[in-house]
Amino acid sequence: QVQLVESGGRAVQAGDSLRLSCAASGRTFSSVSIMGWFRQAPGKEREFVSAMSRGGGNTGYADSVKGRFTISYNNAKDTVYLDMNSLKPEDTAIYYCVADRLFVTPRMSPNAYEYRGQGTPVTVSS
Repeated sequence: QVQLVESGGRAVQAGDSLRLSCAASGRTFSSVSIMGWFRQAPGKEREFVSAMSRGGGNTGYADSVKGRFTISYNNAKDTVYLDMNSLKPEDTAIYYCVADRLFVTPRMSPNAYEYRGQGTPVTVSS
């Protein structure tokens, strides 16, 4: 099993920056090949934000966050980060960390990932 615990979400103003963290643990974590982030705004479907293979060779971003968000991974801490800059009100959502053991290329469907965290809320006000 793999456990994912997100943190860092809070209320901010438009234009602010925020860093989300996702700490991973578990007996089978060493076999995780990719980690990433999805988000779900009120009344909307969960959508892909970004994902990164643990080796760093494959990284993907949603068009809506390209140039503003950066995903990174700290191997020593088994933690994946999402640095969010120039936040907009439309970035308001619950952000979920995901992971999988079977592929390395980012996938857009949240159902493709075997593991997911409980989410951390981000609210951006104008």
